[in-house]
Amino acid sequence: MRRLTVAALAVAGALTLAGCGGSGGGADLSVDSAYMPQPVSDMAAGFLTITNDGDTGDRLTSVTSDLGEVTVHETVDGAMQEVEALDIPAHGSLVLESGGNHLMFEQLKQRPKQGQKVAVELRFDRSDPVTVEIPVKPATYTPQTGH
Repeated sequence: MRRLTVAALAVAGALTLAGCGGSGGGADLSVDSAYMPQPVSDMAAGFLTITNDGDTGDRLTSVTSDLGEVTVHETVDGAMQEVEALDIPAHGSLVLESGGNHLMFEQLKQRPKQGQKVAVELRFDRSDPVTVEIPVKPATYTPQTGH
């Protein structure tokens, strides 16, 4: 009886671990390098990198925050425009950076100060939403990583 119980537990553990492996060859998303320069008006920008280690591409489709309205923008030839989604390639990254694609926070309910964090929920075409705490940096902050 004891051997049967041990075997059943081993099988259950293996099935649980297999379920943790993601979406079976799908997108495998992680977020890093997030920051927001301290706002000086009722608007702010947010920057971060979404890395996809999976075999399937995905798309960032929307962002929400209690801080205010958030839209996704791309910059083409120096002009920024709101877009419905940005691609995150398989085995690649979507970099949101100053002077490039970015998050735009508008109609801020308050102006977060340096040292605070702003919670956002990133929503995707295929993957589950991801909540990120974006640290607020000085208004003149320039990251060492290039974005």
